[in-house]
Amino acid sequence: MSEKKKKKGFDPRDLKPEEMLKFEIAEELGLGAKVMEGGWRSLTAKESGRIGGLITKRKKEMKKEAMEKGEL
Repeated sequence: MSEKKKKKGFDPRDLKPEEMLKFEIAEELGLGAKVMEGGWRSLTAKESGRIGGLITKRKKEMKKEAMEKGEL
């Protein structure tokens, strides 16, 4: 098995925009270090749910802002 497949580390520099938002929220909640060490699977269901809820909230806010700018 290649070294990349064995190592399941988390690299925040190699993220898609949606994953970047997820990681930013995790950092805001103080979970950034935990994700860096153990990956997303190291989070509890409660922590993951909190991140998911905040992602949804943030996306709604971004959509609302985009619509308001488009209406002006």
